Amino acid sequence: MAKHLKLGRRAEGIAVDYLRRNHYQILDKNYRAGKAEVDIIALDKQTLVFIEVKSLKKTQFGYPEEHINTHKTNMLSQAANQYQIDHNWEKEIRFDTISITFLPQAIKLEHFEDAFL
Repeated sequence: MAKHLKLGRRAEGIAVDYLRRNHYQILDKNYRAGKAEVDIIALDKQTLVFIEVKSLKKTQFGYPEEHINTHKTNMLSQAANQYQIDHNWEKEIRFDTISITFLPQAIKLEHFEDAFL
């Protein structure tokens, strides 16, 4: 597996642990709908949350959350729509981002609720 994929999987694991500690119920990971993918799908009380996890080793070229572009948000929206259809979900939804930076001295995690769309 390529280094950047290993880093991404590690970040997703850290994000899942964080979400569980904060009382989210994890429903799915790496959900695919065609070419679109959602990293984590979870319940926060009665809200279905679609979560994009972004990670970087350095902040030299910006922070992880700054690397989520319009194309990515459109793909997330497509996957989220399909998930709602597949699971007959008609209640509240939200799109969050979890940003993880692997710094030499620590791992920095930031959770942005209602980040886009």
